[in-house]
Amino acid sequence: MLKTKNDDISGRKFLERLERLRPIDDEFMRCIFRDNIPLAQMVLRILTGKPDLVVTRLETQKDFKRLAGARSVCLDAYCVDDQGKVYDIEVQRSRYGAGSHRARYHSSSMDIENLGEGESFESLPDTYTIFITEEDLYQYGKPFYEIERVLVNTGDYRSFEDGAHILYVNASYRDDSQFGRLMHDFCCSSPGEMKLPLMQEAARYYKETREGSETMSTVFEEILNEGIEKGREITQISNIKALQEKLNLSVVEAMDALKIPDSERKALMKLL
Repeated sequence: MLKTKNDDISGRKFLERLERLRPIDDEFMRCIFRDNIPLAQMVLRILTGKPDLVVTRLETQKDFKRLAGARSVCLDAYCVDDQGKVYDIEVQRSRYGAGSHRARYHSSSMDIENLGEGESFESLPDTYTIFITEEDLYQYGKPFYEIERVLVNTGDYRSFEDGAHILYVNASYRDDSQFGRLMHDFCCSSPGEMKLPLMQEAARYYKETREGSETMSTVFEEILNEGIEKGREITQISNIKALQEKLNLSVVEAMDALKIPDSERKALMKLL
């Protein structure tokens, strides 16, 4: 285990937490995939069964929100391949965070992001929304579950061919295939016990080098600040709505009464 400059209680707790983290944990995934195209490419090749897939672009924690007032989406790992197809890789420990309606929303968000004003609908790229869940979501013992739109009253369930694909991956699945080894690594906290070299290399960097450990410390701080800011926004929105209802004020009048700075109003307006 790494030694911190100040071996205090908070430092030890951080290192203990870091030691327990696995790639299926959101805060660790956002680090090991950051700027790591080879790792993302390997994962997508295994999950999609496309050994020749080439990733040309990768962004972690990518925010999508192009419609005013719409709920924003932050994608764990957003990839584009050399054919223009786009992929959203999400890790989800709880089955309750990987519902079908959320998958639908993620898929539609990628559509909105990838079609500009005046472009033909036929220009929409194929999209792949991939949820890697710690539990077997559908309890059939399958390694993954493919969701596609089909024509249901034709007798042959012919594909709708809209280019939208949703994949639920069962991270509890184990066998000696590349897929089984990848699922093992996603749920493994020890780099030395990981089976795939690229996953092992990424995990070692963030767990066993000072530079990687300091990056993880920064990520923990970012996540904490995100939570604090979100809680503050929720409180402000609740107060604004309460004033509107009780005193029959407009949004602007309620913000004036609460003395909300101009710099914060635009973001709050989008959330209201």
